[in-house]
Amino acid sequence: MTDIKTAPLYRTIWRWHFYAGLFVIPFVLVLSLTGAAYLFKPQLDRWQERGWRGLPAAERVDADAQVAAALTAFPGASFHYYRLPEASDDAAVVHLALPDGGMRDVAVSPRGRVVGAADPDARISAWLARIHSSLLIGRTGGLLVELAASWAIVMILTGLYLWWPRGRGAAGVVWPRLSLGGRAALRDLHAVTGFWVSGLALVLLLTALPWTDVWASGFRTVRAEMGWVAGVQDWKGGAAGHHAANDHRAMAMAPSSAAPFGVPLATIVLRARGEALPPPVIVQPPGAPNLFGPPNGDVWTLTTQTQNRPLVRKVGYDPATGIEVSRSGFADKHVIDRIVGIGIAWHEGALFGIVSQLIGVATALALVTLAISGFLLWRRRKPEATLGAPPLPRDPVRLKGVAAIILLLAALLPLLAASLILLWIVDRLVIPRLPRLARWLGVRALA
Repeated sequence: MTDIKTAPLYRTIWRWHFYAGLFVIPFVLVLSLTGAAYLFKPQLDRWQERGWRGLPAAERVDADAQVAAALTAFPGASFHYYRLPEASDDAAVVHLALPDGGMRDVAVSPRGRVVGAADPDARISAWLARIHSSLLIGRTGGLLVELAASWAIVMILTGLYLWWPRGRGAAGVVWPRLSLGGRAALRDLHAVTGFWVSGLALVLLLTALPWTDVWASGFRTVRAEMGWVAGVQDWKGGAAGHHAANDHRAMAMAPSSAAPFGVPLATIVLRARGEALPPPVIVQPPGAPNLFGPPNGDVWTLTTQTQNRPLVRKVGYDPATGIEVSRSGFADKHVIDRIVGIGIAWHEGALFGIVSQLIGVATALALVTLAISGFLLWRRRKPEATLGAPPLPRDPVRLKGVAAIILLLAALLPLLAASLILLWIVDRLVIPRLPRLARWLGVRALA
């Protein structure tokens, strides 16, 4: 009976799994650790704002006086939104655009005194988001992350094929045989962990695509051409996509209107308390820039910055009379946007609160386990002076099914397609002219 591990299909998929894993291991480690930390963005932000809570609340001033105090502290700044305090003795947060293009979250006590200010881009959560999305190197980093995510999908799918039991029992398939010790126990740990985490990992990777560069740009084009648009897109995608709650650069470039308002902010804040929106709840003045997309128009806008997008809704009020003039919620969006919104909420650990956060942490830890165990397996089997890749199969003619799968994945993941073309050129035109490199890569077929 032919050993499945010597079959051309198995050998080819093992080889793809090997190269995909070797490429994505450093990215998996960085993205898993930063992603796990970013899941706790609400808790991190609250911790950084701990000095803005539990303040004296006697002799309170209204929201308009709090905004005036913030603008006095930062001359020439523009008022973008007012964040309602969660408790009566918490500071309100007034978000300002500075004349030099910077942004500030200004904490104003219930008594109307400025008690602190923070650059929103300097928050721990914002720093984690920049590492997670662009490795702190801008668009190049974003493209690398997108490419790594594409190859991670290949790694998981090929890993599932290699894990497939093929008549074996549950030991080493459903649970690892750690008692075996050595390389066998490590192989079981790698394979079993990969099986249990594969579904959650694929969901994480797929729900990250709307934030990417190339994929998200294509998706936005298809979305527009197919008419899958109802309202403003409320997530960032394309060349500047990231996990940050606000597009601060765009907001800074679009200062709010300086026109006087017939209805004071304090009136809108009173109405906001009756809406029972999940925090953080914000009120934007007429003409203020939105978190994503164009300015909100000539209305007072009440909304929430919660990461649980299915709970987001917006209410617009006439600036002259205070009468409600518009209301929209998650159900009003196109079904495609609702699917993306649910996926983003899951990815950020917000969909089911602490349960989602814990599932996200477990997924990240499993991915770290996969990366480390995969690296150790490679180092233990790697021969001296070679990369240790599985040899090519002798009969590539029988691998049309593999080619079809690769083409399908490439059609769905543009950067994967580009990298496959580059690899094909290198494999066909470069490596054959460099025999030492060929031997090191293990390109020669089995005899």
